[in-house]
Amino acid sequence: MLGIGAWAARRIRNEGDYLLAGRQLGPLLVAFSVYATWFGAETILGSPGSIYRDGLAGGSADPFGYGLALIGTGAIFAIPLWKRGLTTYADLFRQRYSIGVERLMVLIYVPSSVIWGAAQIRAFGQVVGTVSGLELEVAIAVASAFVIGYTLLGGLMADAVTDLVQGLGLAVGLVILWFGIMHQAGGFSESLALVDPARFNPLGAGGRSWLEVLEEWAVPVGGSMLTAEIVQRILGARSPSVARWGTLGGAAMYIGIGLIPVYLGLVGPVLAPGLTDPEQVVPTLARQYLGTVGYVMFAGALVSIILSTVDSTLLAAGGFISHNLVASAFPGLSDTARLRVARLSVFVFGVVSTALALGAESIYSLVLTASAFGSAGIFVVSCFGLFTRVGGPASAHAAIVTGLGVWAWGEYAAGWTAPFVTALVAATVAYLAAARARTASSVTSSASCMRASHR
Repeated sequence: MLGIGAWAARRIRNEGDYLLAGRQLGPLLVAFSVYATWFGAETILGSPGSIYRDGLAGGSADPFGYGLALIGTGAIFAIPLWKRGLTTYADLFRQRYSIGVERLMVLIYVPSSVIWGAAQIRAFGQVVGTVSGLELEVAIAVASAFVIGYTLLGGLMADAVTDLVQGLGLAVGLVILWFGIMHQAGGFSESLALVDPARFNPLGAGGRSWLEVLEEWAVPVGGSMLTAEIVQRILGARSPSVARWGTLGGAAMYIGIGLIPVYLGLVGPVLAPGLTDPEQVVPTLARQYLGTVGYVMFAGALVSIILSTVDSTLLAAGGFISHNLVASAFPGLSDTARLRVARLSVFVFGVVSTALALGAESIYSLVLTASAFGSAGIFVVSCFGLFTRVGGPASAHAAIVTGLGVWAWGEYAAGWTAPFVTALVAATVAYLAAARARTASSVTSSASCMRASHR
């Protein structure tokens, strides 16, 4: 992977090459890059760990919720986004609203990308620690140094090419593990027959309210339908049709391959009972059923797929800073200077993600926080901005600030059942209220001018 990154780095001449691969990505690279970027630590470690503990009730987000988010992004948003000729997702907010809205979006979105990157780095550290016997903190530090160096090299083109290799490697590894476990259990249906039937209940043993279920689906779908990492691949596609069908192809691969970790989480308590860390269920099963050589190959594939996600998150955050903050504040910067700023930003965010990874309790909690953090208002503003002429900068500011404030209060202070759903509704109301107030103000001002002119 480092070799491919170094090869791609030789082709990078400016910020556009680094962030968008020169807008030359074909359907195969877009599809595999979307699938590999989305198929990260939460899919291979976090989600099966949650299913190991809670049954299907713990797996609504991955791969089902995040898969729906990819389908929605490809079907609804890919072509409109590509046609705008953006360099980063934040450019939409400058084009449609104002520079102030663009900068506010960046300041909210960058932490989300950094938190998501922290989840991947923690997972990378867990794999390295399991294979090497290092303490988790040491393994995370070693893993971080490797990831940051890898990300600095090649930009989006290196990311897309390595995603192809990484995606294929992990798919082959998971399929081999799946067949190995089925063979040991006597077949697919026979292995599922060993599972407690209560674990197949998607609502959990005790049942949950409809509002709790709605919240669990709204966070991965609404919170992840427009993420900077996927939008970056859409913008790097060579045509609008490639952007759409490549994203939908990546969604299909993500859901299809993602069902294997769901299966492993379901059968895990029977085949690997008593795990103190449920997020280690997939590596544990690989070690038990693949043998030494197979496990080493699987661990390599797992590390590779985590790398693809870390690369994407740090690259997106670096692009926001270099293109949307620094370049707009200093318009005279050369292409070389912008490229240096982007790489420096990647390095800084890699260090911050490492610190978050060291202090986190679990991969799954990091990912859900990243999905919900500030995304309610940004999603609402993006939908109005792409498909309507309703609202302006005041509406965008009101929706983004309201969405973030309501979600943070409901999540951390009030303990609401559905803070993200509430934030979506509040952001929509705030957007429309600000738009109506502006319209009423404009009508009043026009009427005053007409009266003055008549007099």
